[in-house]
Amino acid sequence: MAFNTALSGLSAAALDLQTTGNNIANANTTGFKKSRAEFADVYAKSLGGNSKVLPGSGVRTSAIAQSFTQGNMEYTDNVLDLAINGAGFFVLADSPTGAPTAYTRAGAFKLDKDGYIVTNQGKYLVGWGKDFSLQGLKVETTGTGAPKATGQVKLQVNLDAKSVQPSATPFDPTKPETYNHVTSVTVYDSLGNAHTVTSYFVSKNPTTPPNSWDVYQYIDGNSLGGPTALEFSTTGSLLSVDGTPGNTTATYGPYAIPGADPLTIVYDFANSTQYNSDFSVDSLSQDGYSAGIFTGLTIDEQGNLWASFSNGSPQKLGQIALARFANEQGLTKLGDTLWAESFASGERLLNPPGIGGSGSIQSGALETSNVDLSKELVHLIVAQQAYQANAETISTENQVIQSLLNIR
Repeated sequence: MAFNTALSGLSAAALDLQTTGNNIANANTTGFKKSRAEFADVYAKSLGGNSKVLPGSGVRTSAIAQSFTQGNMEYTDNVLDLAINGAGFFVLADSPTGAPTAYTRAGAFKLDKDGYIVTNQGKYLVGWGKDFSLQGLKVETTGTGAPKATGQVKLQVNLDAKSVQPSATPFDPTKPETYNHVTSVTVYDSLGNAHTVTSYFVSKNPTTPPNSWDVYQYIDGNSLGGPTALEFSTTGSLLSVDGTPGNTTATYGPYAIPGADPLTIVYDFANSTQYNSDFSVDSLSQDGYSAGIFTGLTIDEQGNLWASFSNGSPQKLGQIALARFANEQGLTKLGDTLWAESFASGERLLNPPGIGGSGSIQSGALETSNVDLSKELVHLIVAQQAYQANAETISTENQVIQSLLNIR
């Protein structure tokens, strides 16, 4: 009967309208993926029947397929707004130590009262923590960045070739007439306490060998070591440190500091020169730092979480995990832009962002819905016309039946 055929068409058109309407309703939903109603025709079967004369029995729904195409990036000022540029899903768990239970593309995260990164529904963002185990990622905002004792100082200077050995001897750091040049640097012990190391340069010219200098190092007014002999070539380049050709370093210490580890510092004088120009410090750096307080969080494209501290030393807190599936269409919809693993989807494959086909992470951005409103509105009109046409089929079939009933 045409009634049944038209009714199946009405049901299909209604489902198509519902699917399109849901897409339109979620046009502004972060991480939403549009769906499409897919249909197949229906044919009645009869033993030995001739399919050439069978008109068909209507339509049935074969699937509601999702489109996992990339949505646009909407940039924000929130470092915990995360978007995946490419394939993959954020992994979520119901507790910091629980197994993953859901997956999403909606990256609007925040910190809970304990510092864990969570969704608006309270699910925990999963990744690899400091101990490289899979867990809910946590940001320690009240911690202190550990200090680091200075181990190396790089000092590049130009020593004035016109300088001659001071007439006042012996060297005394409290008497400027006993040295030619001076510079200082702040260093740190194992507790993060700052100390000042002062370098005093004393010319040995015109003694033999020529173009030679002594360097005395003092820390907080106490001798750290020296003198260290620097010898330069006739073209002004550094030949040796402490008589070793090609050597550019000298080790000072260990220097005892109450309550802290003894301090040993390697000075590197590489690229220092002796030219006929004024004394200058061309480069000066050291590798220690004091304790620091938390100043902010950054997340890079590889999903690494970096805590910034006031001492300029970042610390890695963990790395975001992304999940991929062999069959994304097999994922089970949970609502709240969440999906769950199923037998049809296959088991999840976890990788860091940018590895194994997974996309990269964009911090300070959200992935918008991949719904194209223009196309959805056009499709809405087509689906509505299909619904009207099937309703017209029922009306016409009813008129045919009435005509048959009126035959006398």
